[in-house]
Amino acid sequence: MVIKMAEKEERGKMTVREAGHKGGEKTAGSHGKEFYEEIGHKGGEETAKSHGHEFYHEIGEKGGHKGGEETARTHGKEFYEQIGHKGGQKVKDLIKRGEKSEEKK
Repeated sequence: MVIKMAEKEERGKMTVREAGHKGGEKTAGSHGKEFYEEIGHKGGEETAKSHGHEFYHEIGEKGGHKGGEETARTHGKEFYEQIGHKGGQKVKDLIKRGEKSEEKK
């Protein structure tokens, strides 16, 4: 059922999308980056358990290529520079964390 904006305003209620957005903002405010990394990791593990290698191979062939083309079309060179830099920083941080862990042993 589609609710028109005027109807929504009359009733004073939020759409499901607005409520989800509001809830997401509140959750983001009370949890840090680690929270989202942890739930993403858990979700990835569960997906890996329920889908085999073929699933990832298939989406990699289909989705990866198609998604990459679309991303290249809609984003400029700066986007790739930015995500490359972020990835490099993440690797750098992981190396430092690994070195500190080794020092403790």
